[in-house]
Formats: sequence, C-alpha cells, structure tokens
Amino acid sequence: MFFKNHSEKFKKIVSNLDYKKIEILNKIIKSKKKNKIHIFGNGAGSSIASHFANDLTNSSNYKVYSYDNSAQITCLSNDYKYSNWVKKIIDFYVDKKDLIILISASGESRNMIEAARFCRRKKLEFISLTGFNKKNSLNKLSKNFCWVDSTSYNYVELAQLYILLSIVDNLSIKK
Repeated sequence: MFFKNHSEKFKKIVSNLDYKKIEILNKIIKSKKKNKIHIFGNGAGSSIASHFANDLTNSSNYKVYSYDNSAQITCLSNDYKYSNWVKKIIDFYVDKKDLIILISASGESRNMIEAARFCRRKKLEFISLTGFNKKNSLNKLSKNFCWVDSTSYNYVELAQLYILLSIVDNLSIKK
C-alpha cells in the first residue's frame, strides 16, 4: 500500500501545479536558444540541475550549464562563504542576456537567495523553482517562479524534476 499511496499523493501534487507558470517558464527558456542558461541547486537540486542541463543541451542544442563541481564549489565557498558561491559563479560566467535558474526545495537556501538578490541588482533574468511555503524568500525575490505545494523534500524535488524534464520534452519536439 505504501507505494500506491505515495504515487497517489504525488499525482495530486503534480495535478495542483500552476501550469500557466510552467508555460511561462517554458517560454522564457525557449527564448534563450541563442544565449546561455545557468542552473543551480543544492544536494538533490544540484543533480536535478545537472540532469536538466545535460538533457536540454543534448536534445536541442541549448547551451545549458550546471555547476556541480565540488572543487569549484568548495573553493568559492572557502574564499567567499558558502552563501556566496552561486553569486560568484554568476558574476564570473553569466552574460547580460543569459538566463539563471535557481532550485531550492524550501526557497530558503541562503546561497540561492543571495544569488537572486545579486541578479536583481545586476538586472539579470532569473527564474526559480521552490516548494514548502509559497511566500518563501526566493519566491518573494523572483518575478517568475514555479512553486510546488508540498513540505516534503522528496515530493518537491520529484515535482521540480518533472517540471524541468517536461520543458526539455517540449523544447525537444521536432517541428
């Protein structure tokens, strides 16, 4: 019964997603075909970012970069504090017309919040994917965000992966 109940709960979470917001995220990402997309996450969010970057780049020739190199993360964390490593990557590698995607299950990850503040100051376009409290700090900073209505890390992360891979599937369709 556990797996059936687990599946039913996830179906309910996915059915309650704001699909208009997902369409907006899809449209924004689609508009960046000639630019770069930089995607960041912590823990499972980092692996989601890596999966999305690999799949979108491989299937449709977008230039998508995820930053999950432990040597780079620990170097920048050591030199600038963990809360600033994402901001430093953005400062080093992002061009004005690029897109930044920030993933945080809770929307309270200090490094993602600092990155969002930096993007706003520099007028860089970014989107975020969060869960837990809809009025979380990252959503408050984001003009465009997709929120997952769950306080379970696993459900939020599964839904974030679902959203991003659905966008990959949509943008990979040969027309």
